[in-house]
This record gives sequence, C-alpha cells and structure tokens, in this order.
Amino acid sequence: MGRHREFDVDKALDAILCVFWRKGFEGASYADLTEAAGVERPALYSAFGNKEALFRKALVRYYDRYLDFIPMALELPSSIEVAKSILYNSIELNTRFPAHTGCLGVNGVLAGSDEAEPVRQALIEARADGEAQFRERFERAKQEGDLPANVDSATLAAFLCTVLHGMAVQAKAGFDRKVLEAIAEHTLASWPTTTKRPAKSNKAAKGDKDVARTTKPKTRTKPKTSTKKAAPKKTAPKKILS
Repeated sequence: MGRHREFDVDKALDAILCVFWRKGFEGASYADLTEAAGVERPALYSAFGNKEALFRKALVRYYDRYLDFIPMALELPSSIEVAKSILYNSIELNTRFPAHTGCLGVNGVLAGSDEAEPVRQALIEARADGEAQFRERFERAKQEGDLPANVDSATLAAFLCTVLHGMAVQAKAGFDRKVLEAIAEHTLASWPTTTKRPAKSNKAAKGDKDVARTTKPKTRTKPKTSTKKAAPKKTAPKKILS
C-alpha cells in the first residue's frame, strides 16, 4: 500500500482558502483544491475530510486571519468610529488581492445546489453572528449616550451589514476602490448622532468659567455727546480812545 505524500497542513489550508475565496464553494473543483494544496485527493480527504468540511475549516481560518480587525473595531469609543474602522478595513481586504476580491463569507455561496445548502446555511449563520455583535455594540452606544435614544440598534446593525455585503459583491464585480470608499463616506455621513455631551466635573466646569471670564472681549462705550449748544463766550467790551 502506497504511502501518502507528507505536506504542510497549514500552508495547504491557506492555499485552499484562496481557491474558495476566488471561486466559491461550488466553483472550486477537487482538481483546483488538490493542485493548490499540492497533494493527491486521498491525502486531502485524510487531512481535512470531505469538501464541506474543508470549506468550513477554510472559513474559520478566514475569520481568524483576515477579519481580526472587527473585534478591535468594536472596542473603539464611539459607534461612528466602529463603523468607520469596519467599513474601511473591509474595503481594504475586499480589494487587497487581485486574484480573489470580495469576501469569502459573502461570496462563498450566495445561491447553489441542494448539495451546497449546508454550506450556505453555515455562511448565513456566520453573518448573523457578526450582525448580532454589531447590534450589541450599538445598544451599548445608546446606553452611553453616543447614539440617540430613538435609534433601533437592530436596524442600524442590519444597515451596516447590508452596506458591507453590498460592497463585497461590488468588489467581486470589479468596482474600483475609490468607488467603495465613496460609498463608505456616504454611509458615515448619514450615521445617527447625538448632541448630548458628556458631563463635566465641577473642576472642569469651573475652569471653563475662568477661561470665559478671561477671554470675554471688552466692549467699548462711545463717549456721551451733549445735545445742548455751547453758550457763547463773553468777551470784554473794547475801550474806545477819545
């Protein structure tokens, strides 16, 4: 019985991830996958399982390696900073590799055969988990006064996801990065904001008053002018010499 060829599993998984990213689940053939991994089909089965299991492993690797900016963005102090970071990092990722543009989590299986349905459902669940994280972050922003009280956190999270998914599809279709950045700017321009300012300490408030007193401009008052006419000066009568 022949011995299977040994190979680096991590490097093979990275190569396979790129194939799925470029071609999607159904578009990637076993010939594509074995060629990218540099191993024969039996060795691929032995290391990763069937094609569905292989895709799921590639998806986990994709989230861990390429979407690590999302947890960091969720820790930013304001909701608009969160949205801006996620939007621009997503644009950068969607256009980083000319050979596989777009997002694996969106373009992996948008529509497919019955055989691909389990993978499609896995991607739907993954996207739903991401949307839930956004919703929780925006709910916290409401509690902190960063978002208006009448904002629906679930709708705002769905809105951000819709923009992200749409940009991923457009990137896959070849849209220029500048176009995607313009879409991001438009999204941020419509972001709900609140005019509420954080409460200041007494010391800070006193400091503001002191500054206001020292910087208050002095107003010049016009000199008062009298409306009465000045009385004519009396002059001594001239003496006439005789």
